[in-house]
Amino acid sequence: MQPNPPKTPRAILDAQGVTKSFGAVQALRGASLRVGAGEIVALMGANGAGKSTLVKILTGALRHDAGTITIKDRPVRFASPAAARRAGLVPVYQEPALIPDLDVGQNLRLGATPVAPFRHWVDALGVTGLRMDDAIGHLPLATLRILDLARALAMEPDVLMLDEMTAALPTDLVDNVLRVMRGQADAGRAVIYISHRFPEIARICDRATVLRDGVTVGDLPIVPGVEEEVVELMLGQRMTPAVAATGRSAAKGTARLSVAGLSLGSKLAEVSFDLHAGEVLGVVALEGQGQDELFEVLAGFRRAGSGRISVDGTPVAFRHPADAIAAGLTFVPGNRADALAMGRSVRENIALPGFAAPRRWGPIAMQAEATRIGAAIDRLQIDTRAQGEVRRLSGGNQQKVTIGRWIAHGVQTLLLFDPTRGIDVRTKRQIYELCRDLAAQGAAVLYYTSELAEVPQACDRAIVIFGGRVVAEMPAAEATEAALLRAAYGLAVAT
Repeated sequence: MQPNPPKTPRAILDAQGVTKSFGAVQALRGASLRVGAGEIVALMGANGAGKSTLVKILTGALRHDAGTITIKDRPVRFASPAAARRAGLVPVYQEPALIPDLDVGQNLRLGATPVAPFRHWVDALGVTGLRMDDAIGHLPLATLRILDLARALAMEPDVLMLDEMTAALPTDLVDNVLRVMRGQADAGRAVIYISHRFPEIARICDRATVLRDGVTVGDLPIVPGVEEEVVELMLGQRMTPAVAATGRSAAKGTARLSVAGLSLGSKLAEVSFDLHAGEVLGVVALEGQGQDELFEVLAGFRRAGSGRISVDGTPVAFRHPADAIAAGLTFVPGNRADALAMGRSVRENIALPGFAAPRRWGPIAMQAEATRIGAAIDRLQIDTRAQGEVRRLSGGNQQKVTIGRWIAHGVQTLLLFDPTRGIDVRTKRQIYELCRDLAAQGAAVLYYTSELAEVPQACDRAIVIFGGRVVAEMPAAEATEAALLRAAYGLAVAT
């Protein structure tokens, strides 16, 4: 699956000089994007560069202030997403656009999605055993992403827009998605691909259009070695190599978190590991191997069938997430929307854990609260220009808010589930550095990641889960992508 050679095909979509403001925040100041028949174009930029805003304008979810948009040489200005879909522009947004309280069939009817082609694409994308009466709220995130894509493909779009489509997917499903994307391009359609994963972009895309601060700053053919130029355009500066966490040994003695023989139906089977203060422990697994259930049990959302959890040597049993928080275990979920009050401000979201217990209700010590919140915002470099509503922040800044709320109120053991999913290179590095800083200050961090390359950058050692069991453990210095992937597929790791 190699990218097509450079070409200048007939434009299906051509956007020029697009601007958009949200009050005092100017999200787009002159964005341009052109994609032709048979092309896959990567739309790239740091979080807050304006990528998602541009996509929402192109698909009718937002109206632009100025600029021109043409579809097959015809000027358009969509009044709604339905109008954009009728014109052939169909998006798959970064978060699932499915109603969790409805089942699969009800969601399809709500969106007027034809069932037969939907089923075809679900099968082609590698999801098996799906029933139309399956409740959306009970399906894993990776499955929801595939359902969103299958629903979009069933509409036979002229332009398919994918916003971080592969960020929550295991390797096998990523391969299926990329293959389908190339098939769409080979059929004469156009694909716009928003991703921070350079290997995938190099593998599948023809060109990269780069945004920075709401302006298009480059349009480059995908050729070997283009990554450095793209990163420089994205950030306006050259990146320095990441500093790996390898070589730093964790404090020994009593484990901060000890898990012994943890089992949950067919999902977890005798999972055991220790996490010490001063350590970042990576968790690696392909989709559906029990990692979701492990974190949900540790965070108090589910109860294990058997096994023991101890915190600082004391056995604990959680009936509610509040019990886990009281024991010092704080959880940052993979889906930011599950953790944030999207209509509330940055300050309110960060302050929320401080007032969760009724016994703490009463007059707010405003100065102390402002100091804690300000320190968390500064430490994580959270962009607060749109702090009136968290929903207006970029995905990376939303993720920083979910972490910042625990930084503001003290961290003992931080449970991070795929914290860098769908965020840019710079923000990823900030999260790696934060994990190392927290560990250096005596905190313990359990870090699940779907990106194998993150393990040596963020972690001190890693465990690999396959079939609900821990099948491998290795120091970060030995946690190569090849070793982790072999273990994640249940294969022996070469020594």
